[in-house]
Amino acid sequence: MDGTVNLAITGGKKLSGTVTTATSKNGAVGLLCASLLNKGQTTLKQIPKIEEVYRIIEVLESIGVKVTWNDNSVIIQPPKQLNLKQIDAEAARKTRALVMMIGALSQHYPTFSLPQSGGCKLGSRSIKPHLYALEPLGIDIETTEDAFVVSVKRESKPTEIILYESGDTVTENVLLAATLLPETTVIKYASANYMVQEMCAFLSILGVTVEGVGTTTLTVTGRPEINTDIEYALSEDPTDSMFFIATSILTESEITINRCPIDFLELELLKLSKMGFQYSQSEIYQGHNGLTRLTDITTKPGALTALTEKIYARPYPGLNIDNLPFFAVIATKAYGQTLIHDWVYEKRAIYFTELDRLGAETVLADPHRIFITGPTKLQPAELICPPALRPATILLIAMLSANGVSILRNIYSINRGYENLVERLTKLGAEVKRLEE
Repeated sequence: MDGTVNLAITGGKKLSGTVTTATSKNGAVGLLCASLLNKGQTTLKQIPKIEEVYRIIEVLESIGVKVTWNDNSVIIQPPKQLNLKQIDAEAARKTRALVMMIGALSQHYPTFSLPQSGGCKLGSRSIKPHLYALEPLGIDIETTEDAFVVSVKRESKPTEIILYESGDTVTENVLLAATLLPETTVIKYASANYMVQEMCAFLSILGVTVEGVGTTTLTVTGRPEINTDIEYALSEDPTDSMFFIATSILTESEITINRCPIDFLELELLKLSKMGFQYSQSEIYQGHNGLTRLTDITTKPGALTALTEKIYARPYPGLNIDNLPFFAVIATKAYGQTLIHDWVYEKRAIYFTELDRLGAETVLADPHRIFITGPTKLQPAELICPPALRPATILLIAMLSANGVSILRNIYSINRGYENLVERLTKLGAEVKRLEE
């Protein structure tokens, strides 16, 4: 997106109507990286038009991959030979998802180099879990000041890999690295999160056998070559559903959120219900990929009470790490004191203190723990988006609650993960306008 985009938000307005959950950012970037494994044509349907996706596509195009948009579908055709020397380094450094290309490219090249990737600024997110996970497959990663230098030696053929960290991208990286190995690889302590299950579903369509989907042990039997034309429909994003659940709570509104991936929201909804949140949901139905279980949720306004226990995230099936920040802004509406323990990231809880500038009452205990006392009447303010997606979105939600006009500057970090968010909020009755510089 050209130029810096700012938002003017006139808060305090009741919302109403229906919004449809968008498809997954994390699923999309993973599958775009996975498309490098297929010599045939890959068509990914319902791809969100967001900055993170644009950056990965720019990287793919720069190395010779033909990428064509057809409405909300992306058609991907790899060349006979990739040209990694022409990689778009600027785009590459703006997305942490680039690290997953290591697993995919290791199938094609004995040595290669990728720019160091960035994305959200959330503290010391080390490459070491990837290094340790890929090492048994003969993949060595050396980090220089500005690059990942990768060398591949297929001397060892492990049957079992124990992950140093149950991370989402780490699990996906190993899945990609094992895809073109005809032997069986067992991945233990794997993430079972929604984007990993999405990756497993996609690989299965490519003819790769993946057992244990949804558990922490994945057994992968790859194929020596994949050359097939396939289509796959992306599943919905639970963090998008959660954005609108939180928005309905902060604006005390009744809205209906369609196509919510319920298997990845059940614990969040249970904790909210114990706080007093009321909602109804439809019968469960299947998503376009034939796998994701969806439901429509209708929210009800009502008073909330803070939980006496701390709220913290865990790898799936725990409360989703990307949904935890929403509880920080929700806590400003709950009677009592809420303790949010964001143990994963060193800096994210610090970003939550930006809510103070909108009238919230917070006490930062340390870089991982923050106490939030409510309910507080939020006030409008002018803020700059933090360089992290979820902390930026909760400021927007808080501004929708604050009576008066707030300004949220430089929303690039929000555009990384949300498509047409201004338009979707406007259709619900919010007053949000772009101010482009």
